[in-house]
Amino acid sequence: MKKTNLSEHNAAEVPNGAHYRIGVVVAEWNSDITNALAQGALDTLLHYGVAADNIPIVHVPGSFELTTGADLMLKNDSTLDAVICIGCVIQGETRHFDFICEAVSQGLTNVALKHEKPVIFSLLTTNDMQQALDRAGGKHGNKGVEGAVTALKMVAMQRQLEQQKR
Repeated sequence: MKKTNLSEHNAAEVPNGAHYRIGVVVAEWNSDITNALAQGALDTLLHYGVAADNIPIVHVPGSFELTTGADLMLKNDSTLDAVICIGCVIQGETRHFDFICEAVSQGLTNVALKHEKPVIFSLLTTNDMQQALDRAGGKHGNKGVEGAVTALKMVAMQRQLEQQKR
């Protein structure tokens, strides 16, 4: 069955984040969208027990800079368990969209591997503004919520695997 609402998740499967520290990097470009996504992520992290003091948030100029933002957060705060990267790239008339989306997806993967921490891709890549609105709290839910749930699950998985090594 195709998932149509990014905010839907089984609450019973979401770990309690009371002992987690999760950073959030938010792109300023398309701020109406990215701020709504960031709020969805923040509300979800708080709902699942992450303390507000354990959710540092930084802003970067655009989606391309999400990679550097995540890298700098992890480099300068070794207590972070994960970073959620929030941005929005809307297709235009040039290939700029393709270059940005590919660079960000590859860059965030590299940051995750470099720091051995979950780096969550909450980047909307839409054809138009309406699709972005639909995924930033509209009819398809909020990708920020999805990013927060993913971060919580990935931190729990990493901790479980680390426990098994001992």
